Amino acid sequence: MIDFNQINKGWTLYLDRDGVINHEKYADYINTWGEFTFYEGALEAIRLLSQKFNRIIVVTNQRGVGRGVTKPEDLEKIHRNMVAHIEKAKGRIDAVYFCPDLDDTSPDRKPNPGMGLKAAKDFPDIDLKKALIVGNNLSDMEFGRNLGIYTVFLNTTETGIDYTDYRIDAFYDSLISLARDLVVNLK
Repeated sequence: MIDFNQINKGWTLYLDRDGVINHEKYADYINTWGEFTFYEGALEAIRLLSQKFNRIIVVTNQRGVGRGVTKPEDLEKIHRNMVAHIEKAKGRIDAVYFCPDLDDTSPDRKPNPGMGLKAAKDFPDIDLKKALIVGNNLSDMEFGRNLGIYTVFLNTTETGIDYTDYRIDAFYDSLISLARDLVVNLK
């Protein structure tokens, strides 16, 4: 379990996108901005988290691009608009990394740690000993383990996940419930 009292402004937060920030489409992809819908409370959550973390990095598998289902320009628009809405709500995303690769052995495709390592290289102030990932799949938790960071599982899309699974350090129902807990516990 994470001791939230140890988290301070020197920490980095990695966020998965679909199923964490926005509603995930079951067995499909978010292909256009019109299909992107923020979870209730997500904008407030990111605003609160922006006050507590030095860096907030989105890391998202986007296999739809690799399959030709999602156009790269549409993905760029989704991310540009997502960040603009977050900023308008007084939140912050420092960078968005995505992996369009189809091959599960790609170093950047979660659960592999490539996107997290790229962020740490691009932002030298990131200390992986002071970082955590929030995701809604066990592959996000494995990404965290492979990167050597804490893991927070959001129970937004997966059912029947055992919160005592060794890959999960903390378990929440939503990003806003995590953010509110951090605000209470952080100094």
